Amino acid sequence: MSINWFPGHMVKARREIQDNLKLVDIVTILLDARAPYSCRNPQLEKMISPKKTIIVLNKMDLAPIADTRRHLEQLRDEGHLVAAMDSNSGKGSREVLQLISTAFESVREDLHRRGRRIRPARVMIVGVPNVGKSSFLNSLAGKKIAITGARPGVTRGKQWVRVRDDIEFMDTPGLMWPKIDSVEQGLKLALLDIVGEKAYQEYDVSLYLIRLLKEKAPQMLHDKLKLDNLDRPEQELLEDIARKKGHLIKGGEVDVEKTCNVLLQDFRKGKLGPLSLE
Repeated sequence: MSINWFPGHMVKARREIQDNLKLVDIVTILLDARAPYSCRNPQLEKMISPKKTIIVLNKMDLAPIADTRRHLEQLRDEGHLVAAMDSNSGKGSREVLQLISTAFESVREDLHRRGRRIRPARVMIVGVPNVGKSSFLNSLAGKKIAITGARPGVTRGKQWVRVRDDIEFMDTPGLMWPKIDSVEQGLKLALLDIVGEKAYQEYDVSLYLIRLLKEKAPQMLHDKLKLDNLDRPEQELLEDIARKKGHLIKGGEVDVEKTCNVLLQDFRKGKLGPLSLE
């Protein structure tokens, strides 16, 4: 399955980020903690490379703790400033704010040396669509101040958000790269609801999720989806899930389409439990 999802507003988003880089001191890249490497946008990282960057693994509550720690260590070994955060509970926000303060220290010292007023750190927040940028900002500020939505790309226009007296963020629209070459990466991004629903078939992504669960978390299939005998093709297991959920249509046939939709939504909301895709 090939996924190419680069709607027209992505061109505008890329231009907006590039034009506004000169206004900020630091760029914070948000990645989904369940698949941080698949969420990294190589074109975006190249674009922002002149700026100091911080990487935040968002939605850490949806990934196993051990996997998140492993990803954090790998990114630190690459030389990145990194932290993990759950934007729903605010867990990890203190670490994120401390990293920003540390990254801004050289600018603060330069302003002081030149006798200039010490202004707030200006931070741009970037990432792929639906990685939780607006919820992240709301969590840091402790109140709803940014537009949120369930559809990838819902954020519109430039927003300056003061989260503390010494830190202000610029929110930006989510940005994808024009072509996803790896089928595996495309499936992960579709599973995480990062690419638009018109770019993939829910049936293919549901089969991929079942295969992942068989390999990484078979207990979820037993406990959450009430499946036995997992040594069967994914198609059979999907039909079994439909029957157990009572997703039937006229004539007693299974409603696979409904089951796929419900299964993907349950995964995305964490109802199946924490799962790392990488």
